[in-house]
Amino acid sequence: MDTWVIVLIVVVAVIALVVLALALSKRSRVAQVRKREQAREHLQEAQVRGARAEQEQALAEEQAARARRERAEVQERAALAEQEARERAARAGEEQAAAQELRAKAEKLAPDVTADRHHHRAPGDTVNPDQPEGGATRR
Repeated sequence: MDTWVIVLIVVVAVIALVVLALALSKRSRVAQVRKREQAREHLQEAQVRGARAEQEQALAEEQAARARRERAEVQERAALAEQEARERAARAGEEQAAAQELRAKAEKLAPDVTADRHHHRAPGDTVNPDQPEGGATRR
């Protein structure tokens, strides 16, 4: 074989290796660019989701605060209602005691008047319009 054929084969082989190396290099750069783009997309998506998560967290905290505030208002209203009920019961007790005291005074002043008040009429008895009857009934 002639030397020039050997040189030509070597030159073609070197050129083929250079072309192959350039193609692989370009392919590697394209893959790297694609990976960078994908990484940017992931970062953007992460930012969007992070912002959405922060917004949801803020809404959840606001909702929890509103629930706590409403619970406190309900407890306050219940406490006020209980206090009012205790005060009414105390006033009722005072009124009951005053009524009992007045009954005792009436009994002392005129025992026959109080005896008439406790006398029950039988059906068919007539009522004397000169004598006061009635009053409020208690249940």
